[in-house]
Amino acid sequence: MFNKHLLVSELLLELTREMQRIGRWQSEAPSSEALASQLPFCVDTLSFDQWIQFILIPRMQQLILLEAELPSSVSLYPMATEVYKEELAEVEDLLRLIGRFDLLLSGKVVDR
Repeated sequence: MFNKHLLVSELLLELTREMQRIGRWQSEAPSSEALASQLPFCVDTLSFDQWIQFILIPRMQQLILLEAELPSSVSLYPMATEVYKEELAEVEDLLRLIGRFDLLLSGKVVDR
């Protein structure tokens, strides 16, 4: 279990660095109301980039810190490819990392 936590932690760091590298990392957090959305990926209040930065990464870091069970049914890659479909070249490395994230947690290879 710990090994998977370590791998996820390293992957979250890679996601963070890649988002910063391509200019998709924000310095200011969205409002608490925006973060409280109940819709998948907070599609009504956040961009996908914001959801990764302010929802996914912190929640996963919390699970790792608590050594809690990690989700086993993760499918972010299809949403990411839809969101980024007009800019695939710019986000190629980010998509690769998201695909690795899905594979690591769900055990399923993403459909490219």
